[in-house]
This record gives sequence, structure tokens and C-alpha cells, in this order.
Amino acid sequence: MSFSGKAAVVLGMCMTIISAANAAQAPLWEFGAGGAFIDFPHYRGSDERQVYVLPMPYLVYRGEILKVDRHRVRGMLYESETAELDVSVNGSVPVTKNDARQGMPDLDPTLEIGPAINVRLFEAESKQAQLELRLPLRYIIGSDFTYLRGVGWMFHPQLNLDVQNVFDQAGWNLGMAVGPLYTDRRYSEYFYGIDAVYARADRPAYSASGGYAGSQFVAALTKRFPKFWMSGFVKWDTLRGAAFETSPLVKDRQFATTGFAITWIFAESSTRVETDEPD
Repeated sequence: MSFSGKAAVVLGMCMTIISAANAAQAPLWEFGAGGAFIDFPHYRGSDERQVYVLPMPYLVYRGEILKVDRHRVRGMLYESETAELDVSVNGSVPVTKNDARQGMPDLDPTLEIGPAINVRLFEAESKQAQLELRLPLRYIIGSDFTYLRGVGWMFHPQLNLDVQNVFDQAGWNLGMAVGPLYTDRRYSEYFYGIDAVYARADRPAYSASGGYAGSQFVAALTKRFPKFWMSGFVKWDTLRGAAFETSPLVKDRQFATTGFAITWIFAESSTRVETDEPD
């Protein structure tokens, strides 16, 4: 389950799985809209937080190559019974007012994109539980929408567990993911480096290193109703042991992100396709 971006990207977080022999029929596409609440730190390691209440689109597309669902956007480059190669997308929001970064350049929003190998490690006979190893490698692009520049690379291996019909309740589905992050020096410098020109008594110059960048645990609970869908999630982050942990810009080494979303489904395709995704 891919739950590591912020704001609108994180809203892509957040399921009865039906076996291939009895594949369900579902609309080729569905469209809707709703709203979301999300509370998260300005950047990983910041002790200042941002709360967003924002509109949230709902789009599901079940094509053979391109698949867009409530969890992620996937360009299916390769697929077998036990593994798939797709495109992983994530990102972060801009940071314009932050006390720790006072006098420093703003952080532009970023887009993270790259390939991901997903390997199925276990699937229950009932199809109600599935464990995957996900291995996304993403290139990060920063932009203020007038230019593009490379910010670096991120590798985020995760163990991802999906459980359908938790609490013995049809339709309530639980997703959990845990794993470390690794970044290169450019990425660490972008968020945590301090050039000498911006140094001051309480914020000395700092050169950030690449390497281990902390770990994340995400849990999400979702349910699809006939005409609307709802989801809540929590993400726990730790920067203890990170290569840039000693940066003066790291003010909080453990922190959480929380969110809730509800969307109404307005329209769907009359064309039906076979799918083994959750309802």
C-alpha cells in the first residue's frame, strides 16, 4: 500500500478480494468527489505542523496497462502471478513559512516518480489477507511551476499487509505498511543542509549526508459503501539514526501524520471488466 506522500498525494492512501477463478465484474471507470482532512509536519523532522481541509477527487480506472485506484496510480509494465513492475508516484507540499528555516529559501513542492517491483510473499487461501514486499525507487523533482530541478533519489522498501473484512465486518479493510527510507546526498541536502550564508548562532552550517533516512509505519482503515467511500489513516515516522539526524533543521525525531477522507461516487462506466481488487 503506498501511503508515504503528503497532502493530496497522501490522500491516495487508502477490500473482499475475489479469486481469479471467480473474478468480479466492475465498472471500467468510476468518478466522484469529496473532502479530506490531513494534519502533518511541514517536512519530515519539523516540529511545526500544517492542517489541510481540501477537496478530494475520486477516480478509479481499471485498464489493462494503466490502473488508477484508491491506493495508487500504477502503470503496469510487467505482471505475473507473484510479482509486478509498475510506476510509483509520491510527492511533498511546499514549505514557505517555518521558524527553523527562517531566512532560508522556501522548499518547493516535489514530485517523486520511478519504478517499483512488488513481490507477493503470502496470500491466504480465502484471499482475505495478502503480504507484499514493495521496492520503489523514485527520482525527486522540485518545482515552483516555473522551473524543474532534480532533488535526488529515494529508495523505500516496504512490507505491505492488506486484510479484508477485519473485525468480521464485510467491507471494512485494513492496510498496513512498514519500512526504512534511503536517500542520496542531494535529497538530504535539499531538506536538511544549511549553507554558510544562512548560518546563524542557533543554526550552524550543516552538510547533510545520504544514506538511511528513517523509517515509517502506516495503517489505514477503509470501507466502500454503494455510493460513497471513506478512509482514515495514521503514519508514524522516526528519524532516529538517520544520516542527517544531527541537522539543526531536525526538530522532532518522531512524529505522526493523520488524515480522514470521504468521497461520493457520482458516475461510473457502463463497460464492465474483470477485477480482483477489493470492493
